[in-house]
Amino acid sequence: MRPVPAATLVANSFPRAVPTTFLTRHLLLPWIAALLVSWALMTAGGDQWLADQLYRLEGHRWVLQNAWVTTHLIHKGGKWLSAFATLLALLACFHAWRHARWRAWRWPLLYVVLAVGLGTGVVSLLKSLTHMDCPWDLTRYGGLREYVGLFATRPADMPRGRCFPAGHASAGYAWVSLYFFALLVRPAWRWRGLAVGLLAGAVFGFAQQLRGAHFLSHDLWTLVTCWTVALGLYLVALAVSRPAH
Repeated sequence: MRPVPAATLVANSFPRAVPTTFLTRHLLLPWIAALLVSWALMTAGGDQWLADQLYRLEGHRWVLQNAWVTTHLIHKGGKWLSAFATLLALLACFHAWRHARWRAWRWPLLYVVLAVGLGTGVVSLLKSLTHMDCPWDLTRYGGLREYVGLFATRPADMPRGRCFPAGHASAGYAWVSLYFFALLVRPAWRWRGLAVGLLAGAVFGFAQQLRGAHFLSHDLWTLVTCWTVALGLYLVALAVSRPAH
């Protein structure tokens, strides 16, 4: 059997229109689930309970805050790994736009580059606007500040926080865009692509929780942000790259 040309795979994967059920499954239901889990974590005390357990297991201090595995291998190494993967995607994108044989891959590869870049960028922007503290900043965990909720009024004399959503986890969760990349090129790959993003984000996020850098809700909203950005760009990619019928 002859291999199917890439152009055929890409062209056959485009739907004529995005059905309402797709938006329900990929936008409405994930947001409802995120809001419910967020209520349990941020309002009902789940964040503090989980952080209490980690803090207790580490001897009532963030013993892994400066550990080699969490700081250098996962935190710094994870950033470089994500940056390297983004560079590879960018080089492949340039190659596709320069060579006619790769024409079918142009928009899907550009989509991945933009989704990863915008996903991490939006998370970074939100961090500068929300002004929430890391666990290690709080008196409950050996810091100097009292906890201030997301929508609570922050005292004017309290230094600004930059911990919500979780920045490092975005270097992993931004790759949930591989789910939508697969929908553009070969839908059968979509669950593998999603698994890559979820696993990378979960590893990066949990390592930061072990260091006292984030609550679980910080990682949750990083995932929601990256997923929403990836979905929005996917809809744009469909509009600009769908073959004429």
